[in-house]
Amino acid sequence: MEVVLIVLVVAVLAAIALAAASVRVLREYERGVVFRLGRVIDQKGPGLVLLIPAVDRMVRVTLRTVTLRIPPQDVITRDNVPVRVAAVAYFRVIDPRCSVLEVEDFHAATLQIAQTTLRSVLGKAELDSLLSERERLNDNLQQIIDEQTEPWGIKVTIVEIKDVEIPERMQHALARQAEAERNRRAKVINAEGEFQAAARLSDAAEVIRPNPVTIQLRYLQALSEISSNQGTTIVFPLPMDVLRPLIEAGKENVDESPERERRTPELPEHELPALP
Repeated sequence: MEVVLIVLVVAVLAAIALAAASVRVLREYERGVVFRLGRVIDQKGPGLVLLIPAVDRMVRVTLRTVTLRIPPQDVITRDNVPVRVAAVAYFRVIDPRCSVLEVEDFHAATLQIAQTTLRSVLGKAELDSLLSERERLNDNLQQIIDEQTEPWGIKVTIVEIKDVEIPERMQHALARQAEAERNRRAKVINAEGEFQAAARLSDAAEVIRPNPVTIQLRYLQALSEISSNQGTTIVFPLPMDVLRPLIEAGKENVDESPERERRTPELPEHELPALP
């Protein structure tokens, strides 16, 4: 009786172990590629999957997006500037069967492809493009890597250049270039402002010219602004109408003085010298 009980217990334990070996549960984001005696027979999941013990083998594949950190790569740009570039890529499995059959380790293979593509693409770009046209370079990297990983059932969705390290001497050169560019923009803006101000002053002069009273009002306004100044020296501007007669009189005196010097003085007849 005890022997039968022991055999029954062993049989029950063996059945439980056999059931545990033949039952798999796949989550919603998982798929299972089933091999039967080394041959792919089906793709399972999600949910409950039944396997034949010692005959079937299942490989789990996740369909979630994977974040792939590309370590910093030493790159020499097209204009011979050494830089160190790090990036990040996002990919996911769209064909579990190909991801298992076509490549041994799709994660490591995608990483290697991303590293070589990063060095190849950025090596053809100039430093200015690398700093200012990242979106275009990101799209180019994504297309190239996606084309190379497509036979593996991998879809690369995003590639982003995360960090660009520039040598210190190049940082100083870029700082000087940026300062020169800012100075150029400041001068251009200042010149444009002066041009617009001159145009407005010309328009104002055309408005004031027909009405002399307007210039008098502007003169009084200027005096009011000067009187509010706390300085010790005050300069009173005089209208040109007041100064014009003085200026013209000074010009006439200057013009007549040389003629007076050139004229010979005439002596009276009684003072003329007598002829011998």
